[in-house]
Amino acid sequence: MPRPGETKESNFRRVAENGRGAVDDRVQLPARKLALKIFTPHLTSRRKTFNLTGVHNTMRRNGHFGFSLFLAGARAIALAAALLILPGIADRCSAHPGHSDETIHPFTPGLVLLVAAAPADAPRRDNVSPAGSSEVSITVEGNYRLIRANGLPNHPTGQFPNRGNPNRVAPQNYNYKVPVKPQAAPQPTRLGMHPFGIAVNGVVFDPGAAEWWNGDFNWQYEPMSGAINLGVDQNNAHVQPTGAYHYHAMPTDLLNLLTSGKSKVVLVGWAADGFPIYGPWGFANAKDTNSPLKKLKSSYRVRSGTRPDGPGGKYDGTFVADYEYVKGAGDLDECNGRFGITPEFPAGTYHYVLTDDFPFIPRLFKGAPDSSFFRHGPPGGFGGPGGRGPRGPGGFGPPGP
Repeated sequence: MPRPGETKESNFRRVAENGRGAVDDRVQLPARKLALKIFTPHLTSRRKTFNLTGVHNTMRRNGHFGFSLFLAGARAIALAAALLILPGIADRCSAHPGHSDETIHPFTPGLVLLVAAAPADAPRRDNVSPAGSSEVSITVEGNYRLIRANGLPNHPTGQFPNRGNPNRVAPQNYNYKVPVKPQAAPQPTRLGMHPFGIAVNGVVFDPGAAEWWNGDFNWQYEPMSGAINLGVDQNNAHVQPTGAYHYHAMPTDLLNLLTSGKSKVVLVGWAADGFPIYGPWGFANAKDTNSPLKKLKSSYRVRSGTRPDGPGGKYDGTFVADYEYVKGAGDLDECNGRFGITPEFPAGTYHYVLTDDFPFIPRLFKGAPDSSFFRHGPPGGFGGPGGRGPRGPGGFGPPGP
């Protein structure tokens, strides 16, 4: 509290000197004054400033109570951060003797706003080491390729649990088999609520989410649309209730490990029907290894118009059904694959491709998926905000033995 006749500036100086030691006013006072200037109403000036209090009061008078409470909370958090965190940083900045004036800078509005407005739902880059080492074995026995793995990645993950995902990464016991010489089926097979395949590091590719609009299985949310917060990390991955870490889209860190950050055609895994998975690079001419490399594009596009039923509204990629396959629109077929030469198959083979755009990981099989990838037991799920309906068939339960 300011003493009688004491200005706020002199009050801050007295508090700083008595409570925190003598701090260079060039750092301490601008930091506190700036914070109060931004986050409190008209402290010392009549000039118009960004005033959260005024917005809050206006919204409250107009009946927007929820948003007004949000603004009130945001102002309180921002003020606390500015008054408590920034002075500590200021102390450290001024605590190094011998630094010239140029090395001690008053804090700027950008820094204060960054503290107050850092997004909470952005993908995490915490570089957390898995609780154990990755174990994977891929062998050929007779007509089958056997894949055994504990499901732990060979790269860092995001922080789990997190705000959008309450689960912790734990070892699994994967035992999959796929045909060594897969055959294309007469018609593509739609991916159910089970893994599409498994990466060479033993982490499964599991692109679907057990989230539907009002329980209507015609309107499944697309996990990568951002419409729901699933707490994915920098590898487009998160964790099932079983502890299974799994990819929903491009496995960024795995690709960097396999390619050393270079553009190259690289085998990243095996699909449940036995065909290999590559991506995202391929030869411009699928049958010519001397042709230039390019990032391959899917042939799926967001539909035009509006949804005829269900959630209604314009097609925008929120739901899986918002997309349609347009033959020739990209480099790949409806299964997000093509026939071509690869380093492992110099005579050529059909192979799937992971892409930066929908479907990211294929949602259709060219061949018949092996039942070892099917899930057994009751469906699982994350839970979460109401209104999305029950978990669908297959859910997030554990993979089959």
